[in-house]
Parts: sequence; C-alpha cells; structure tokens
Amino acid sequence: QVQFVESGGGLVQPGGSLRLSCAASEIIFSMYIMAWYRQAPGKQRELVARISSSTTNYADSVKDRFTISRDNAKNMMYLQMNNLKPEDTAVYYCNYGVRPSASWGQGTQVTVSS
Repeated sequence: QVQFVESGGGLVQPGGSLRLSCAASEIIFSMYIMAWYRQAPGKQRELVARISSSTTNYADSVKDRFTISRDNAKNMMYLQMNNLKPEDTAVYYCNYGVRPSASWGQGTQVTVSS
C-alpha cells in the first residue's frame, strides 16, 4: 500500500518562503501524476498543484508564488512556496493527482503569521 510522508512545514512570516517535501513509497513513482493538497481549519481539502511527467498546473490562489517539482529517481516531490500569505496557513498533503489514495499521510503544518 502506498505511503506518503510530508515534511518541511513550519511557522513563517508573511512574505516568507518554505519548501515542502513528499516521500512516496511502495509505488513506481514515475508512473503517477502527483499533487499537493491543503486543508485549512474548518475548510475542505483543496488541490494546490499537480505535476505530471511534463506539465504542471496550479490553483489560482497560488499561481506565480508556488512551484511544484519532482525527482522520480528519489521518489520525491517538492513544493517551493514563496511570498507566503496568512491564507496559505493549512496542513499540506501529497497524494496522487488523479483519484487520490484513501491512505493520506499525516501532512505538514504550514502557519503564516507575524
């Protein structure tokens, strides 16, 4: 069964940056479209960014601030987050970009606050 482990979150001031990492095991990582999701308190989980072998796409709210990337050789995915805003505060998760697995990781908390 696939396992996702997210890391790299923390507390950052508005305008700051963080880089999240996602490690995936038990899958042939390169075969899958992958994605980052986030869930803010009291809100539904939402798609933040998705990456295939050749394309990326982003939610409008993070476009031009976040960059998704992957390293298939290491079964790793990343999310570089720049110019962070308080509304980016959420728990961030990685999962498949199409039909997410029911096996979500524990997520990594990102808090943007002064």
